Amino acid sequence: MADPIKHITIVGGGTAGWLTANLLSAFFGIQKNGAPDQMRISLIESPNIPTVGVGEATVPSMSRALQQTGISETDFFKTCNASFKLGVDFANWNVDADGKPFSYINPFNTGSLVGGLDPGYYYSRFGAGGASFVQTISPAEDLGRARKGPRALGSKPFAQPVSYAYHLDASLFARMLQGICVGRGVEHIRDDMVSVERADDGNIAAVNLKEKGRVPVELVIDCTGFRGLIINGELDEPFISYANHLANDRAMAVQIPHPDLDDNGAPKSIEPVTRSTALGAGWSWRVPLYNRIGTGYVYSSAHRTDDEARDEFLALLGDGAKGAEPRVIPMRVGRTRNSWVKNCIAVGLSGGFIEPLESTAIYMIEMAVRWLIAYFPDKTYPDSLRNRYNEVAGGLYDEVRDFICLHYALGNRTDSQYWIDAREELQVPDSLAENLELWKHTIPCVTDLKSAHLFSHEVYTAVLLGKRVYSMRDDWNAGTSLTLSRNGWRQHVKTQRQKVSQFVGSMPDHVALLRELRGEDTPQRLAPAKPASRMAQGTVPLPGLGGPMAPVIRQPIKPAAAAPATLNTDDGNLL
Repeated sequence: MADPIKHITIVGGGTAGWLTANLLSAFFGIQKNGAPDQMRISLIESPNIPTVGVGEATVPSMSRALQQTGISETDFFKTCNASFKLGVDFANWNVDADGKPFSYINPFNTGSLVGGLDPGYYYSRFGAGGASFVQTISPAEDLGRARKGPRALGSKPFAQPVSYAYHLDASLFARMLQGICVGRGVEHIRDDMVSVERADDGNIAAVNLKEKGRVPVELVIDCTGFRGLIINGELDEPFISYANHLANDRAMAVQIPHPDLDDNGAPKSIEPVTRSTALGAGWSWRVPLYNRIGTGYVYSSAHRTDDEARDEFLALLGDGAKGAEPRVIPMRVGRTRNSWVKNCIAVGLSGGFIEPLESTAIYMIEMAVRWLIAYFPDKTYPDSLRNRYNEVAGGLYDEVRDFICLHYALGNRTDSQYWIDAREELQVPDSLAENLELWKHTIPCVTDLKSAHLFSHEVYTAVLLGKRVYSMRDDWNAGTSLTLSRNGWRQHVKTQRQKVSQFVGSMPDHVALLRELRGEDTPQRLAPAKPASRMAQGTVPLPGLGGPMAPVIRQPIKPAAAAPATLNTDDGNLL
């Protein structure tokens, strides 16, 4: 019988390291002063290496991760200055027939079938009387415009009448996770790794630290960021660049205050969406937290120098960014060929990174750990487990790559060489190219995607209709031969809009909801609304709803007070 692994070593801190430690320690039921034979987890974090530290937006699976690891929603909102996120608002990515830029929202909800068919068929043929497609399937756009929260005051923790994610301060999130993990009994070693020792079979036998010396390892998780010190460095696993598919290779970030504050210095309103605004050589993100706004510019160095990008970005921000000094972050876009090599698993930026357009990197960390738990090895490190892990992990990176490429492939701006090159010079992955040809004649369906862990066919439909490809392009004619009832669709839209209007009207102001969740006085407090029915199913599947990806903690664990932290190496994502 093979010997079980009893010690996991994580090299690198930040969001990647501490989220990994949080998920693993919760799953294995680690407790301080627990049984002598319980799993041990050590996290080695350099006190001298800064984090990327910009990641601030998530996808809906974060709610499930918090619940499964016993993190209080109130503590999360207050500690991380979190706010709600109902989707991504894409501004100026496409232009209409008159050359005027427009915007659309990619929400976290999908609509119900109409007459047994996807509502996209009806919308592409009949429109919706001035409403966007999203407004016929989800309250996200209307809630965003009204700056409302996604659930009633007084709701139970983590209630989701409509799907949502979060905006959060990644540095504070990592610090909170550190305190929780150390409180559980995770060993925190603050030291610099100077070398790696290999065994005769090629596995990692030990890491050598500057102060502590030799530290033996059984299973090691590489969270050393873009450098991939173990997976790419010591194990020499190749990195697969996505540069031929995606042009953006640099980012700059800055924090700015909310523009409209009350007499107590608190924001009067907070938009519950992430905003992505297309610029001359890339796009700018805007992530509104409770206490400030995180913003940045993701761009192509082939089309802008850092100085040119900085000038363009600061011009967009205007007076709100006076005195701001954006820091430039080079991005390594692509993935390590195999995330699991020998007894080492790369998690976070060491495993791969794709530009942060859809806020995927923290989700990638979460899924990397969940799949490790699903395929957890013994000390023989079976090839079958490692191969399956690498297959699903690589598939997720390619899934995200394809969805990000979609936004550029279907752009129609001609006002800068960047947007022309993004459409005409970048290589569209074969998997996406095949679907784009298919979708000229049919709305996306569930059988079209080889991997849909995060981006379902409904999400693709929302983007296609948001970009107006079926109404603006002569060669896009989905469902031409279908018999569709105009009157039936009109009635459906009328009913749906009434439901959305009622739902939005019953929701509180976003700031008032956040103040309640933070345990603060809420002068804007509204009377608690009646519980709202769920508007629609989420387009982003939540881990825990099936399959081996959703470990449940063995007992609730209250967060410990966060210990002082030097955050480093890998905060998970840029957005």
